[in-house]
Amino acid sequence: MARTAKAVIGANYGDEGKGLMTDYHVAPAGAKGIVVRFNGGAQAGHTVTTPGGTRHVFSHIGSGALAGAATYLARHFVCHPTMFFKELATLPAPPQVFVDDRAPVSTLYDILINQIAERHRGNSRHGSCGMGFGETIERNLDPAFALTVADLRQGAGYLLHRLAAIRSSYVPRRLAQLGIDTLDTEATEWLASDVAMQGYAHAAMRFCRATQAARPDVLADYDQVVFEGAQGLLLDQERGAFPYVTRSHTGVRNAFEVAAEAGIDAIDVTYVSRAYLTRHGAGPLARELPGRPYAGIRDETNVPNEFQGALRFAHLDLDLLERTIRTDFRDALIYSAITARLELAISCLDQVGSSVSYFEDGELKAAAPEAMAAHLARRLCASALYTTWGPGRETVNRTEAV
Repeated sequence: MARTAKAVIGANYGDEGKGLMTDYHVAPAGAKGIVVRFNGGAQAGHTVTTPGGTRHVFSHIGSGALAGAATYLARHFVCHPTMFFKELATLPAPPQVFVDDRAPVSTLYDILINQIAERHRGNSRHGSCGMGFGETIERNLDPAFALTVADLRQGAGYLLHRLAAIRSSYVPRRLAQLGIDTLDTEATEWLASDVAMQGYAHAAMRFCRATQAARPDVLADYDQVVFEGAQGLLLDQERGAFPYVTRSHTGVRNAFEVAAEAGIDAIDVTYVSRAYLTRHGAGPLARELPGRPYAGIRDETNVPNEFQGALRFAHLDLDLLERTIRTDFRDALIYSAITARLELAISCLDQVGSSVSYFEDGELKAAAPEAMAAHLARRLCASALYTTWGPGRETVNRTEAV
């Protein structure tokens, strides 16, 4: 294993280009590379386009799979058996997938509660994807109803017993906590369906057969390790604007915990931002624009949906971006046995034309795209700058020691 791993962290509200940079970092290693998903769950949407034009939006699988890399689902990642197979069916070749048996597992009831609650909030929605991620974390706080991959490996009978307890005892309690006292016909029927429960259990057993249990020391078998973050720093559960956050540490903290277990002694941390700011879902967005700031913006991944609405836009604030990145990078310095280097990636530069607008010191400024990226890299004292000029790894340019 290369003793220096890579980590890819979204610096904003998500949708920054983490899939692209993960693919870029791991592709040279091919089948000797492995991508570690260390936070979030299947609600991710990380887009990778290969040099040959194959495009895939990764959710449960690491974004190196098209390059032949394996996936490791770490103990902080929330597994979702049904979504795992939904994604696996769309890949040209299934990757090898390892999973830490300590990882929590979403159930069909977490998804149901999440979607009911988000609809119930009306105009006060939190911006959830409706995938049950936050509700999984909430349920797992109660040992009586917690569910991990290790529990799935106890077998279908054991799992069905646990699911029945969640349905009969936990779900009514949780709905009452959320102030929901009535369900519509569709939700009532889904909750009562034994067929749905059995279908989920079947998917969970298949998940156990399709994955291999492993602790972080499995990473030593690979030449290149890439830690792939999900969501962005401004959605962190402790540092974002509550309640419009994800119930996850979206920065380097979890990655460095896993790296310490694996014996990795150096990590280059690539913080990624688009050349403009986006947010998909409810919550504050300073200086929000009425529409796309550049005519060249294209986004096939973040389509409008019931729970998040349409993608929202603003200009980058370099002061906020620098402060956010530096705050997170300080978490890396806690791990004295791991050497950390800060890198910066600015994506979507091909979409903004010859001039990009941004805020600095409270003023709206403009510069050539590559000049703005280099300026921000200097502010951060980044050891490397990556600029991307298209959807694929072949469009990434790297500059040393800016």
